[in-house]
Amino acid sequence: MFKPGSPAAAPTLAKAPGLLQALGLVLLYFLLQVGAGMLMGFALGVREKMRHPQLPFADVRKHVLSVLQQPDSNAMLMVIALPSIALLLFWLVRRWWPVLWLQAEPPGLGFSAPSTSRWYYSALLVGVVMPPLGALLTQLLAHGHEVTQNVQELSQHASGYLRLPLAIVAVSVGPMIEELMFRGVLLSALLHRMSTGLSIALCAALFGVMHLVGLDFQWYALPNLMLFAAALCWLRLKSGSLWPAILAHGMYNLFALVALFAAA
Repeated sequence: MFKPGSPAAAPTLAKAPGLLQALGLVLLYFLLQVGAGMLMGFALGVREKMRHPQLPFADVRKHVLSVLQQPDSNAMLMVIALPSIALLLFWLVRRWWPVLWLQAEPPGLGFSAPSTSRWYYSALLVGVVMPPLGALLTQLLAHGHEVTQNVQELSQHASGYLRLPLAIVAVSVGPMIEELMFRGVLLSALLHRMSTGLSIALCAALFGVMHLVGLDFQWYALPNLMLFAAALCWLRLKSGSLWPAILAHGMYNLFALVALFAAA
């Protein structure tokens, strides 16, 4: 039995996530999405070859590519794959840093209630104000060029029965996993090694760069993404919780989808 005050009985300080671990998790998040698409393509190819054994592999490949390019296929992939990827990454983070999970202040991951409920109202305000503000900033930089995101194009062209599940995933699952990766693990790792301002700037920059792939590398959308990411970092640090950032992120996506459906 340990005696009170003995070195063995002293509390162990929770260790912050390593920067390489945090960057590795962010990279894994995007690689798993690519892998899910490849797995879907392989399954389609196997099915097509079983249905038409005499069909040359070149024709099978052409058929698979044509199916994968259809909006419904991409929408279905996102609806099925993203929740599965989120569950895996949540399990990994919970397993690696169990002590940090509910800890409010960094290096904690912030899955606890905010210091006061007013931060939820602040999150709603950020989620409502940032889409039109960001759109204005992007259009000023784009000089009339149309800026579209892959998820928005999927939502616009997908069949009606897929729009609701796609919207649910984009508004709930997407914000939760991205906030865990960026404002949870990555921001905590950065704050352990540098100042708050530099940590927020780097976290926001990486968030923007990682999303440029989904924007077909339209660079003029980068300032909007970075500004929004900085606002999410502010919510996370000031509220002592990750939930306001998740709520603001979800509202941001919801606002974009509602505007898109209304225009369509």
